[in-house]
Amino acid sequence: MKAAQLLRKDALLASLLIGLGAAGFAGAANARPGGCVKGAVVGGIAGHLVGHGIAGAAAGCAYGAHERHKYDRQQTGEGRSSSDQHGASQY
Repeated sequence: MKAAQLLRKDALLASLLIGLGAAGFAGAANARPGGCVKGAVVGGIAGHLVGHGIAGAAAGCAYGAHERHKYDRQQTGEGRSSSDQHGASQY
């Protein structure tokens, strides 16, 4: 690769990472996990760095959706025993 192409690629990657970092701070007040789209973006970037962008995006999407569903189940009380929901102590 030519030096100009490498410089352009590095500049693009740096601006993308800075933009994602800024977006992360902008959404910090929302405590819910990101879900599929946010996981796919992060996984795609991580996968791209090791040469497997599509696989990284798919894995990131699956993990993000899993974390969102897990969080939602915890918030609605699903998956907990009735003694947990009524405040009984566990020993």
